[in-house]
Amino acid sequence: MINTFFGAKLVDYNTIRVAIFSDIPRSAPLYLIIDDDSSYELKIVRQNFLNGICLIECKTKFPIVLGKKYIVRCRDLGVCALNVNDATSFEHFDEEFYYDKDDLGATYSREETTFKVWAPLASKVTLFLRKKHGDVFKTFKMSRGQNGVYEITLKGDYDGYFYRYQVTNSGLSQITTDPYGKGSSANGKDSCVIDHEQIKLDLCEKDLPKFKTYTDAIIYELNVRDFTIDKSTNIENKGKFLGLAEEGRTTKGGNPAGLDYLTKLGVTHVQLLPIFDFKTVDELNPDKEYNWGYDPQQYFVPEGSYSTDPNNGYRRIIELKKMVQALQKKGIKVNMDVVFNHVYSYEDSIFEKIVPNYYFRKNTNGTMCNGSGCGNDLATERKMVRKLIIDSLVYWVKEYGIDGYRFDLMGLIDIDTIKLATKRIRAIKPDAMIYGEGWDMLTNLPKDKKATILNSALLPDVAFFNDTFRDIVRGNNDLANYNYGYLLGNTNYLEGFKFVSLGSCVEYCYEPRFINANQSINYLECHDNCTLFDKISAIYLSKSDKEKLKILKTANFSVLFSFGIPFIHAGQEIGLSKQMHENTYNEGDKYNKFDYSILDERIALFDYTKSLIELKKSMSLKHMISSDSGVIEDTNFFTNLDKNAVGLSFADPNGSGRTFNICYNPNESNVKVDFDDTYRLIVDENGYKKESKKYFSSVILTPFSVYVFEGK
Repeated sequence: MINTFFGAKLVDYNTIRVAIFSDIPRSAPLYLIIDDDSSYELKIVRQNFLNGICLIECKTKFPIVLGKKYIVRCRDLGVCALNVNDATSFEHFDEEFYYDKDDLGATYSREETTFKVWAPLASKVTLFLRKKHGDVFKTFKMSRGQNGVYEITLKGDYDGYFYRYQVTNSGLSQITTDPYGKGSSANGKDSCVIDHEQIKLDLCEKDLPKFKTYTDAIIYELNVRDFTIDKSTNIENKGKFLGLAEEGRTTKGGNPAGLDYLTKLGVTHVQLLPIFDFKTVDELNPDKEYNWGYDPQQYFVPEGSYSTDPNNGYRRIIELKKMVQALQKKGIKVNMDVVFNHVYSYEDSIFEKIVPNYYFRKNTNGTMCNGSGCGNDLATERKMVRKLIIDSLVYWVKEYGIDGYRFDLMGLIDIDTIKLATKRIRAIKPDAMIYGEGWDMLTNLPKDKKATILNSALLPDVAFFNDTFRDIVRGNNDLANYNYGYLLGNTNYLEGFKFVSLGSCVEYCYEPRFINANQSINYLECHDNCTLFDKISAIYLSKSDKEKLKILKTANFSVLFSFGIPFIHAGQEIGLSKQMHENTYNEGDKYNKFDYSILDERIALFDYTKSLIELKKSMSLKHMISSDSGVIEDTNFFTNLDKNAVGLSFADPNGSGRTFNICYNPNESNVKVDFDDTYRLIVDENGYKKESKKYFSSVILTPFSVYVFEGK
């Protein structure tokens, strides 16, 4: 009947709403058929008619029990499946169907493997299983257990087998992978049964230094592919996990590359752009497309394009572990960039296929939230979504030795999820870092429930990217010439510069943003913005590269020696450029790779940053985090110099008697400084001079420079 529509939806456990669009008379009774077996007539309690549309409200004899197959039949119109998807919004749904055990996914032993998937709306779930690609799938009907979990235990050894689920919700059957799958074939086509005994590897975590505070860290952000893909090194596994595990690799000029570069630079943590499985790169042809990976597909599985054999369920796991092992063996901790705020497309995600209408946040009018502008927001406030997130985070810490997490667009995640995640992670690793982007995004959560900078006081163990630091020191992300910061020459920002230098946690010309400096991620460049060098170039078009790089050195110094947590994006230290492009998430190696040929040209910049990191680690400055006790504001003193240059003096808080004076000149002309005592010059334009014997009672600060003096 081409001009007829007949549908039925569950609106509460005792009420079914039937919609009919037809000119056929509507006097026929309606029946509910249960599991193709029993049936009874529905009681019609209300009907509304308008221009050929009929809405009929019916009552059931008994409350609808989820997990059964329901068909509504009308003599004149035939049958339709009862849509139960709105049950996810019924009162107490989360409490009734919350599953608190830790055995979702495939649990393997040589004797048997148990498969479990949470699908509370489903009337049927079937396991599809095959030993290798090309084999015909065998199918097994799964049984419904407690809290809407379907399961089956198969006797025998199923190590490395590939599997999928077919889930039937409201009459619609869809094939999907396992949201708790630990292994995968290429491009997430199949999940893979993993024997965890075969992937055990000593990750050298015992050799890592223990940190007292986040401010002990110096974070270096990189992308696995970008950091290893350049042709001007002898890294063998370019663009792969293993490429970052190779020792002894060099540039054409003989300078350190890859792992050795990080080790010699001296950073304490690497922050890896997404390394769990993402969707928009063909893992079998990784050079065909490019993407940073902020479109997650499998939360427990490493990305296959960084593996040497993405169709091997084990290879990507072992190779990632070898990379983590190599970094940790060098004393470098590994932070993981996680994307739990959105997916690229909710309608074809594994979550929507398995439990429709549950995993994604909606606006008050019923439409999908898209606060990120990149896809649909995950409903992190729902109990089983929160469980998925925390189970994933805990798994990566336990299985892969991950040392901390950077939450992408953390402001779209609810506070309770971040609090619980922090508690669970730090119970395993007490010095694990938890931090993220705390921007206040438009999503359907109350403001006081979002994990934003505005709510930083509610998340005392969480750090936030401090965009105020970026904007005041260098200027915002706009490459337009009129917007630039203090150390790029806009000395009107002098007082603001003092505020961010003190960790944005002291009441000084602005209200404090944070409880203490332990919450402030100080950055001037990250993956999705213009580079610092490009920002400087946009402001000073006529300056030479040498002059621009002098400004860059001074700005980078402020990242390392302001109170808070230093954050450096790969290549920032040597002035890499994206050729004035900004968000280059899909623009390929040309704009994103770490260009080691530039390193060969600017090795002095590497040496400069390396020397500053050495000095930073030797100073107790990094342990000064508290504003409550007055440690920062009572032991640091600013002196306004000529032309809005500034000096910062402070004493070692540990009682060593060491005193320091940092002098910044953000002007295009010299500035003279007179001291009330004699100081030893330990940092000049060439870096840290550990054995310096030069003492001064006055000094000339050259344009766009920073100097550090130590008292006798």
